[in-house]
Amino acid sequence: MWQGIQSITNYRPAPPACDSDASLPDALNSFYAHFEAQNDMTARKTIPPSEDQVLCLTMADVRKTLCRVNPQKAAGPDNIPGRVLRECAEQLAEVFTDIFNLSLSSAVIPMCLKTTTIIPVPKKSPVSCLNDYHPVALTPIIMNSAFNTIIPQHLTEKLNLLGINNSLCNWILDFLTGGPQSVRIGNSTSSTTTLNTGAPQGCVLSPLLFTLLTHNCAAMHSSNHIIKFADDTTVVGLISKYNERAQSDHSQLNINGSNVEIVKSTKFLTVHLVEDLTWSLNTSSITKKAQQRLYFLRRLRKAHLPPPILTTFYRGTIESILSSCITAWFGNCTVSDRKTLQQDPEDS
Repeated sequence: MWQGIQSITNYRPAPPACDSDASLPDALNSFYAHFEAQNDMTARKTIPPSEDQVLCLTMADVRKTLCRVNPQKAAGPDNIPGRVLRECAEQLAEVFTDIFNLSLSSAVIPMCLKTTTIIPVPKKSPVSCLNDYHPVALTPIIMNSAFNTIIPQHLTEKLNLLGINNSLCNWILDFLTGGPQSVRIGNSTSSTTTLNTGAPQGCVLSPLLFTLLTHNCAAMHSSNHIIKFADDTTVVGLISKYNERAQSDHSQLNINGSNVEIVKSTKFLTVHLVEDLTWSLNTSSITKKAQQRLYFLRRLRKAHLPPPILTTFYRGTIESILSSCITAWFGNCTVSDRKTLQQDPEDS
């Protein structure tokens, strides 16, 4: 149903195209690998004790995983479509189980399974610098963010302290080191760079590893809270009295000698927070987005779609925006802001 709606409304147009410059893939590959120069540690595997239990997968687990493969997702560098893995799960389960268990027992991942191909997606248009390209990594087996800064040796030492056995730590170390990486834009592919730093972005294992690496990042004061989601970290401090700010002259917050930028507004969990604690910016942003999607609703109505589908579209794409985190901001909205918000449901 949603594919039909997108076709009628052109709800999600194609992303902006990448530059056709032939030198761009190599430039991006060097840019994505620039943290490699900061890693001067040599990754060393440890010898597991005799009582170490090696993780072992069952054929039922592998079959179940293959059956959950999304056939709509793009194939990896091996060009094997997801539909093949899903439809042939029964036939492939035994073979893949043997491969995975051999990899786990030897703590070695075949090079072809940790080869990464990055397909850069422009974050905005027009692109003004290399950082405007979002790196989406394709790896055959699903396993510029903070993920790129992970030093594998530090990670495995932390995992070992958390009680993860040496065999699995060695396997993770092998996964994160010696991996070939290239960048592909259209028909142009960069030269290959071997990385020993970071974790592939787009890999389901990367957020988990980064969370474990930073698990001891905790607030030191009871009035402060640290909110973490994958590689995003937010520090929230409670000001119990407004005059606390004037009690002492604090130096400007800095990181490694560089002052932290003070901004007039920021976006947190879809909500715009402003320095004067008003909600007009948040309200206008929500209203603008809702009005844009009301246009799509009108197009669906002109296409004579039945009311249940129109209702589903409204609730999924418009009402969800208007009510997002509403308990946090609606109570302090001005009368003018509330009237603006109420116009959108009435227009629909």
